[in-house]
Amino acid sequence: MNSTSHKATNSTTEYGHHAPIETNDVELTILMPCLNEAETIEICIEKAKAFLERTRVTGEILVADNGSTDGSQVLAAKLGARVISVTQRGYGAALQAGIQSAIGQFIIMADADDSYDFGNLDDFLSALRGGAELVMGNRFAGGIKPGAMPFLHRYLGNPVLSSLGRMFFGIPVRDFHCGLRGFRTDAIRALGLTTSGMEFASEMVVRSAIAGLRIEEVPTTLSPDGRSRAPHLKTWRDGWRHLKFLLMYSPRWLFIIPGGTLSALGVTGAAMLLVGPFAVAQNVVLDLNSFLACCFLVVIGTQLLFYGILSRDFANRAGFLPARTRASAIARRFTTDGMVWLAVVLMTAGLGLFIYAISAWASVSFGPLIGSTIPRMVAGGLTLLVIGMQTFFSAFLLGILRIEKLATRAND
Repeated sequence: MNSTSHKATNSTTEYGHHAPIETNDVELTILMPCLNEAETIEICIEKAKAFLERTRVTGEILVADNGSTDGSQVLAAKLGARVISVTQRGYGAALQAGIQSAIGQFIIMADADDSYDFGNLDDFLSALRGGAELVMGNRFAGGIKPGAMPFLHRYLGNPVLSSLGRMFFGIPVRDFHCGLRGFRTDAIRALGLTTSGMEFASEMVVRSAIAGLRIEEVPTTLSPDGRSRAPHLKTWRDGWRHLKFLLMYSPRWLFIIPGGTLSALGVTGAAMLLVGPFAVAQNVVLDLNSFLACCFLVVIGTQLLFYGILSRDFANRAGFLPARTRASAIARRFTTDGMVWLAVVLMTAGLGLFIYAISAWASVSFGPLIGSTIPRMVAGGLTLLVIGMQTFFSAFLLGILRIEKLATRAND
């Protein structure tokens, strides 16, 4: 499943018959994605109804059913919920369909497994009324009851992925994957969210931050779910999907920072070893093999940097990363012509070193070499040639990626 390249196409049908609702008067949609939740769907709907009655909020309860075979749809409809049937499978697909079908000004969503209290949504609604466009629940601040969250999720998965999200995108959210969250309907619809799996939770937060939406966080309590079956969430598969999404939306951390680090280490090491061995300690001496390793680091680092430039430029044009950043400004400075000229310079320098080394070897009738100067020149020359070729072909790939942009300008 491609998680980012296309928008999920949902076909939805409404289940059951309900009295017409005046959409202009609906403030809140309480949205529940559902897949075989017959054991808990009723208590979730009853709690949501009690919240609406207690607070006198004009709202609806919307169940986005994702192909239940246990009668969840019938139970939900009998209790007065509006039920839509979503044909495309996936947590994200169900929520996308629910968001599109919702008629409330605000949406508060949570799983229909009774792990979140639909009767206690006051803080979410207050934050939304106060101007927040996305309100995240924080289970670590509100409390996780015994047995409510697996050990790996609580102490590894959620903390690590949430930390990466804050580091990559500067988002002030400490619980990226809380399933209880509220948002302004039109603001989230405008994002054009695309993922259909569990990574939808990360996409909503990341895309909201990129779009500059106002994000707040409120404490919430997580309870053990009321189901007798295993949860739909798969620890390693869905954890990988979340991590993959975070990396794909951050070329800086995926390519540029690793590439810059490797290149800097390689260039520093190669410069230290260019003229001869370097003694690190009394019995530790770095020589030709270490020089070769540094050359490889430079080659790998350079390639990652070009990947970062190309992906950042593409992401800016596609519109899913902000264009007004330092990385974007640097990426825009690279042109096909300029990179080709740089490639020519690098390849010329590399070829010159290589030819000089061959000539020096020829001067001793291609016999045994004393010292490692000639091998260092060969390795250095080949490294410059490889980097030059990387630059040359990356230049044309950059040009190809910009063809559509140029064609669009010509048609304007």
